[in-house]
Amino acid sequence: MAGALSAPVFAAEAADGPELITNGDFSDDTTGWWWTENSPGSVVDGRLCAEVPAGTENPWDAIVGQNGIPLAAGEGYELSFTASATVPITIRTNVQMATEPWTTEHSSADQVTEEATTLTHVFTSGGDHEAAQLAFQIGGSDEAYTFCLDDVSLTGGAEPPVYEPDTGSPVRVNQVGYLTEGPKNGTFVTEETSALTWTLKDADGTERASGTTTPKGVDPTSRQNVHTFDFGDFTEAGEGYTITIAGETSEPFAIGDDLYDSLRSDALAYFYHNRSGIEIDADLVGEEYARPAGHVGVAPNQGDTEVPCWQDTCDYTLDVSGGWYDAGDHGKYVVNGGISAAQVMSTYERTLTAEGADGGELGDGELRVPERGNGVPDILDEARWQMDFLMRMMVPEGEELAGMAHHKIHDRAWTGLPMLPHQDPQPRELHPPTTAATLNVAAGAAQCARLFEDHDADFAARCLDAAETAWAAAKAHPDILADPNDGVGGGAYSDNDVRDEFYWAAAELFVTTGEDTYRQEVLNSPLHGDTDAVFPRGGLSWGATAGLGALSLATVPNDLTDAQLRAVREMVTEAADGYAADSRGAAYGVPYAPQDNHYVWGSNSQVLNNMVVLATAHDLTGEAAYRDAVLRGLDYLLGRNPLNQSYVTGYGERDSRNQHHRFWANQLDPDLPNPAPGSVAGGPNVDIQDPVAQDKLQGCAPAMCYIDDIESWATNEITINWNAPLAWIASYADDLGSGGEGGEDPGEEPGEDASCEVTYTSHRWNGGFSSNVTVKNTGTTTLNGWELTWSFADDQRITQAWNAQVTQTGRNVVAKPVQWNGTIPTNGTVSFGFNGTSGGQASNPTAVSLNGSACTVR
Repeated sequence: MAGALSAPVFAAEAADGPELITNGDFSDDTTGWWWTENSPGSVVDGRLCAEVPAGTENPWDAIVGQNGIPLAAGEGYELSFTASATVPITIRTNVQMATEPWTTEHSSADQVTEEATTLTHVFTSGGDHEAAQLAFQIGGSDEAYTFCLDDVSLTGGAEPPVYEPDTGSPVRVNQVGYLTEGPKNGTFVTEETSALTWTLKDADGTERASGTTTPKGVDPTSRQNVHTFDFGDFTEAGEGYTITIAGETSEPFAIGDDLYDSLRSDALAYFYHNRSGIEIDADLVGEEYARPAGHVGVAPNQGDTEVPCWQDTCDYTLDVSGGWYDAGDHGKYVVNGGISAAQVMSTYERTLTAEGADGGELGDGELRVPERGNGVPDILDEARWQMDFLMRMMVPEGEELAGMAHHKIHDRAWTGLPMLPHQDPQPRELHPPTTAATLNVAAGAAQCARLFEDHDADFAARCLDAAETAWAAAKAHPDILADPNDGVGGGAYSDNDVRDEFYWAAAELFVTTGEDTYRQEVLNSPLHGDTDAVFPRGGLSWGATAGLGALSLATVPNDLTDAQLRAVREMVTEAADGYAADSRGAAYGVPYAPQDNHYVWGSNSQVLNNMVVLATAHDLTGEAAYRDAVLRGLDYLLGRNPLNQSYVTGYGERDSRNQHHRFWANQLDPDLPNPAPGSVAGGPNVDIQDPVAQDKLQGCAPAMCYIDDIESWATNEITINWNAPLAWIASYADDLGSGGEGGEDPGEEPGEDASCEVTYTSHRWNGGFSSNVTVKNTGTTTLNGWELTWSFADDQRITQAWNAQVTQTGRNVVAKPVQWNGTIPTNGTVSFGFNGTSGGQASNPTAVSLNGSACTVR
């Protein structure tokens, strides 16, 4: 499990079936064993040793294995072996079909070092196989090394292990915290059926409030007997609060108004981290996350600047460089990228239309993008990186399908984990155009046109031309659908109903242009007026996009008549009423109630998208019930759930750390980082399609079908279209509080003539913390060069920083600008951040000086 969690508990009995491995002790030399040609094997001192060459890219580039292994469906097996390697490496141990489609019955990532170690795995075969294969995949090392095996055994008759996830305290809370004036709810897992007393204590252990729980019975999503509790009447800001019930104590949490400022920034930084075609700068993200540009044609990359079509389906190449890597792989998908870009743009567009929304936090110089300082809001700079790519995916003029958009671009074959983008050796290929992809470009480019009009008129005009061209092409080719079998090297992303994409694109084009043609397309759509069709109960997604168009129609000024606008807004509020009712009725407060509790792949994004609808309804009506449901959704995502798990990296004591990703892969390679703070895991998925989930989670309750393991791509992947609604919601939630401008420290007595103001926010996680600092020049002259100094009150140690040069001597810290942010104009700001380790509370400093003068600290 993740670094913040203790090891799960397993219970298994030894296997007693017949031995299925031939010559597992190598007493008969190499009989029964094979290896790939590049890694010749021989028996040395009673062990089979293979010489693995340097520079293999994927685990399967070098293999030692044995074929002819019979497996029976439903049978439990125990696999054990002893392995060593002269270079530390993570190998993949697979029991699988010996031919395509290589169906895998067991897969594990095993860390092997110079010291011979015995490893044991128990699994259940999902199918019958007359001649399966045991394959030790040992490629993927830059260095040549020797791999050795001994005592290999595979026997049937094993009792499958009973996986018991470590869920920590049965008192479940939002591990980040609660807004001062917002709802404050939690859940308690217990066998008791009568009400119990809860006690709220502060960081010193002093009782501050108490009450009684409400028994709720058995929660169908978790199969747990639960109580809920409400401490919303307590509104005193502070950190380190806990709730105790029946001798059990929750994880600590805060109460305050600036809890989500750093989450807004981190969730948006996710997109810069995952840019393709550009170096990721240590000055922006820290040394740990810096990396060379990927897919720019520098060996071993073949590059994205002249990409041919898959299986020769076209005779041209396209420059499709740039954009965002979609998820755990290096693919770029238009239907996933379209909704992601739209929601990033909508995060900004909301600040232009919603009362109390703070666009300053998204403005020029505020986010981690290299374009900062160009006079354009940083969030639009980030969106432009993706929109430019999406428009590059269009079929050029003169071709048969001119104006259509290619569905995706990715590697010819799957690559293994871990692999940084610049190390990817696979050929890249464009997959055929589709109507869905084309309408994604039309919708996103129409939104882009109106948002960039005031910042870059030429780019806005390019966006509008692309939008209208794509719309015309989609109307001419309304039923070109993605092949559901096109899933080699990248996801298929097939969709057999594009009415929702037509609705979305028509809505965005109408809002931008006001043309009646697009209005009629909206009003005449079979989806229009059908709330359940526009806003599915299970949530918006890349395959259900009509709601994006309705949200724009409902919130962005346009030429709908009063009656037409009222009808659209009624769809929004009707959908929000349903989601709010789901939240109120749920034992864990989650605004998500799919049919039969069927939590889907990426369920956390479905939760977030329901929260976007709720938040929009709150913006439109001011009704607190919608706001409260949004905040209960954040509670669920940040720890108030059946697993007591924060699904957002860097937020909460028990946060996800091992999401499925090719270059944030610390679980497989300790030289690589965990996911960056602000990365949201996909979450529970009852279909548990990957081998790790199938091994561990058979029979899981719907909301508990999750494991924080890098190999569990079905429950623990991270993607751009899941982080986009997280960024939207973090921005909304921060606006509900103080928008990053928290109240003064109770012990602070700033002078009336202070010429600087510092907003310092931190979030702790197990053994560490993340802090964000914003410095505002409140003086009368521009500062050319700045130096910020403060001292920690405890044992905090900074390990990495971005947007500033930060040095620490003992408890004293000095922060200086990087090349591009050395000037702070009057009333201007600069922001930077850092991560670190701490064994204590990681308290914020109460005294900070700028160029030797004391600042007001907020």
